[in-house]
Parts: sequence; structure tokens; C-alpha cells
Amino acid sequence: MAELVFFSGTMDCGKSTLALQMDHNHRARGRGGVRFSRNDRAGASKISSRLGLETDAVEVVDATDFWDEVMHRRTQGQHVDYLICDEAQFYTPLQVEQLAKVVDEIGVDVFAFGISADFRTKLFPGSQRLIELADRVQLLQVEALCWCGQRATHNARTVDGVMVTEGAQVLVGDVDMAGSASLAPTPAVLGTAAEAAVGYETLCRRHYMRRVTAHGANLMAEQDQLLPFDVDACLWRGASGSSH
Repeated sequence: MAELVFFSGTMDCGKSTLALQMDHNHRARGRGGVRFSRNDRAGASKISSRLGLETDAVEVVDATDFWDEVMHRRTQGQHVDYLICDEAQFYTPLQVEQLAKVVDEIGVDVFAFGISADFRTKLFPGSQRLIELADRVQLLQVEALCWCGQRATHNARTVDGVMVTEGAQVLVGDVDMAGSASLAPTPAVLGTAAEAAVGYETLCRRHYMRRVTAHGANLMAEQDQLLPFDVDACLWRGASGSSH
């Protein structure tokens, strides 16, 4: 039976790489599919991986109707056995319901890939609906890492290296090998922050909650300052008491 499967994880955990690999595997077995994406880092109508892989895709917009997309191709004689839906967090809840209908009514497999939560730890509307409707929600096994080396569980947005928790939910950016990257933001999205260097960084929960990014940790290290989470509070208090 056809399935709606949601592959989820933080940024930098290989979602798009897996999407391209799954598309290759299914095509190699003679299945016909359609690739969809929205707001890919490489531009419109693309699915791209940080490993350097890239292929064409159908760009999803608010007006996209997945039921119509599949039925139009089938009436034209195309085989549509599966859909690859990358950056699915940016799809609308209605579009996710259309994907579920495609699975249930036409028997087309849908493999959706996306981030669950935004930089404020709030679920994207598309991701929330996928979690609610998917036959399976699968966390990717490739773990993104925080700058401290622990498993990254949160996506953080930075402005000039400083973590922020307010702003527009959708602002396309990327993560480089050091954990953050700058981009040229759109003034209409960022407003007064349009000239700032905006990037994203994957953090473990501990450092996300403490708002400590790689940039902030490096500054503290350069100034020979102790990071507050590296000091045991009880030992610190005991040492202070023994000096009296």
C-alpha cells in the first residue's frame, strides 16, 4: 500500500541528500516520480544537497495543488508512482492534506523531507500537519552536531553571530561547516536588519537554551573567560565558602 512518510531532522542532517538518493533508487527500478521543492538554498525549482548534489524540481507555491499536479500528469500518459517533496516544512497544511489524499485515493507514495521546528522551537505549519497525518514519521539517522560536539537538536538563527528568537518564521539561509553562514537577506523580510549578516546554526538543547553559539563560545575562549555551563555551581559555591 502507498504511504505518506515524513523524514525529519534539523538542518545539516542530510534530508535533501536522502531525497535525491531515494529518487534515484526508485527511478532505477522503473518507477515514475515527480520531484517538488520550495525555497531551496540553490534557488527556485531545485533540490540541492550540501554535498554538492543538485537536480531540477517543480517549485511549490501557495497555489500549488498536488492532486491537480498528479492528475494532470496521469491524464497526459505519464507514470506517477511516487512524489519526492523536499523542504516540506514550507508547504501549507492544505497542501499536506492534498498529499495524503494522493496517497489514499490514487495509491501514490509520498516521501516528504523537512525540518520540524523553526528557530523559535515552534513547529512549522506544514511539518505539524505532516506529523498529524503521516503514516510514518522517521528521524534521520545522520546526526547534525552542535559546536560542542553533542548531537544538535535545535535550529538557531543568528544575526551578526548573535542568536535571535524573534523575526519572520521563513527566511531562507544555510549552514556552513563552521555551523553558521551569512546570506543576503531580503529587506522586506528583515526590515531594519536587512544589512546584518544572518545565518543558521544547529545547537544542542543545552546551548540553545543558554543562547551560546559557536561565535559566542569563540569570543569567550579568546578572552579566557569561563563558560558558565562549564562550572559546577555546587563546587563553585563550596570553593567560594572555603576562602572565608
